[in-house]
Amino acid sequence: MTTVVSKVLPALYSALDMVIFVRQPCGLFQAVSDLPAWSQFWLKLAQPSQSQEQNYALTEAFSYLSYFMPDAEEHWKQSALAPLRSGPWIEIDELHQELVLEAGAVWVEDKPVLFIQRMGSEYYQEVERLQLMRNGLLVREELELEVQRRTLKIKQREEEIAIKLVSLTSFRDEETGAHVRRIGLYAAAMAKALNWSQERIDDIRVAAPMHDIGKIGVPDRILLKAGKLTEAEFSIMKRHTEIGAKMLEHSHIPTLDMAADIALCHHERWDGSGYPMGLAGEDIPITARITTIVDVYDALVHERVYKLALSEEETIALMLEQRGKHFDPYLLDIFLGLLPVMRRIRYQVQEIDDLIVRAD
Repeated sequence: MTTVVSKVLPALYSALDMVIFVRQPCGLFQAVSDLPAWSQFWLKLAQPSQSQEQNYALTEAFSYLSYFMPDAEEHWKQSALAPLRSGPWIEIDELHQELVLEAGAVWVEDKPVLFIQRMGSEYYQEVERLQLMRNGLLVREELELEVQRRTLKIKQREEEIAIKLVSLTSFRDEETGAHVRRIGLYAAAMAKALNWSQERIDDIRVAAPMHDIGKIGVPDRILLKAGKLTEAEFSIMKRHTEIGAKMLEHSHIPTLDMAADIALCHHERWDGSGYPMGLAGEDIPITARITTIVDVYDALVHERVYKLALSEEETIALMLEQRGKHFDPYLLDIFLGLLPVMRRIRYQVQEIDDLIVRAD
């Protein structure tokens, strides 16, 4: 067996293009394998003049090893059988050619062993493969960014279309472009706080402003009436929820499908006393529950032709009275935690930026 090993090992070292050293107590490294031709130039530099044959100060020849040796020493202290690799580095030989080397530390038969291996063409193939992968990732990242840019443009167009559609009702009642735009921003802020995906956040920002689009189907004599509506008139007014849903449903466009749910259910109440279907609790789509909260908040804190604006303090007090009645208590708590954000939206999207259209 010893004879076989003695014949096989040199051939194996030669095939792997490596040289094997054992670290001596004095800190030098004794070569215990044949020296490949590529190694002899550096090993001459690493052999102290007073040293015996085959003992080398490797860090003097390979400066990169000085960074690796502390880790190698720690590895040897642990008597680790698995090799610790240095990672490849490049040397320039006497012919000014690149030589890619890699070192490894391993514990063999109670001895600290260091090997240095020349990396062949497979190293350059791996570098090329990694570069191709990197280039592919860069291309994919650029494509993803382009998709994001185009998606953003589409969402911006959808939002603008939604605002334009809703503005049709602004010619017939007291609502303003600023109001519907704020509704979308409020709703998006709540969706973000609920950790929705960016796609759903964008959807509700566009969909929530369309909550009252069905008012376009309500007669002027009811929509513009200054006084209190009769029971019959209120029954007709309530139909704006169903009209809006029918205008928006069955589009197979996620944003419009969401808008249809909101239009239909934004007057439902948590306790089941709302309309048009008397839904209660979580049977009401969460998108509608969110829109209900932000719509009431914005309506109360802003002046309209039929009412004065309330202070935010008064508004919050009224909304808290409706916690668990009109409003989903959990979502109302989320909204209240976002008041600084909501306030900033109010200040940034002002009524003065829009034409308020009122009936004569």
